[in-house]
Amino acid sequence: MTRYSEIKKILKSHKLRVTDGRVDTLEFFLRQAKTLSLKDLEKEFKNSDRVTLYRTLSSFTEHGVLHKIPDDSGHATYGLCHDTCSSEDHSHDHMHFKCNECGTIECLEQNIPVVKIPGYHVKEANLILKGICKTCAA
Repeated sequence: MTRYSEIKKILKSHKLRVTDGRVDTLEFFLRQAKTLSLKDLEKEFKNSDRVTLYRTLSSFTEHGVLHKIPDDSGHATYGLCHDTCSSEDHSHDHMHFKCNECGTIECLEQNIPVVKIPGYHVKEANLILKGICKTCAA
């Protein structure tokens, strides 16, 4: 299966129209294999409109291709989840790790423990662990 047909299949399975911009954006995420921000996309796609890139990220998040990772810097990053999520079932309760040296944010395969607070109904939990990643520590 070619890369294009794989990307096309992912978009269609998440009920998204196949457009050049979406194909290019998803291909970039797959090639990078790490979380990316809107700023990263703007650097890669210099001729693309910022609003169009933002809308692509929003569509991908809404349809289960990406998940949004809030960051204390005020800039969100996005991680791939097309292989674990669908348009109908899209939830993330895993931890993330942010490296203090290189700034990379990684999805960790460890779930956030369920937190029950009397009188509150928790809908979503985000946990970012900070330290030095394996690459920077080496």
